[in-house]
Amino acid sequence: MLGQSALDGQVFIYEVEGLRQNEQTTNQSYPVRNSSTVLIQVPYSRMNNEMRRITRLGGKIVNIRPLTAQE
Repeated sequence: MLGQSALDGQVFIYEVEGLRQNEQTTNQSYPVRNSSTVLIQVPYSRMNNEMRRITRLGGKIVNIRPLTAQE
């Protein structure tokens, strides 16, 4: 189809460090810690939105990789 990429159905793993607990992260289904990295699964279609959200929460993306069948 026009306008669709081969990546549309793919999921990526963001490795994020430095997320801090605040009003926004309190509403998440998992606790956030400053001391380590967090792995977040992100569909290709939401990558930009998730990058903005992570930055807004004070995090830093240290690695992005595709989710593979072995994981």
